[in-house]
Amino acid sequence: MDSELEERIKSSLVEGRLPCPVALKIAQELKVSPQKVGKAADELGVKICHCQLGCFP
Repeated sequence: MDSELEERIKSSLVEGRLPCPVALKIAQELKVSPQKVGKAADELGVKICHCQLGCFP
């Protein structure tokens, strides 16, 4: 896993979770796919919340 991606995820957590809009912003800023951010979050044991599609409450 990319260390910069890992650090961005960890520093963006809100109550231990990663808000979906923040995950999408990280993907855009690091020029990676949202799927890569999601996979990295999974590997870190981080849950995504406030999904803009309603997939993750």
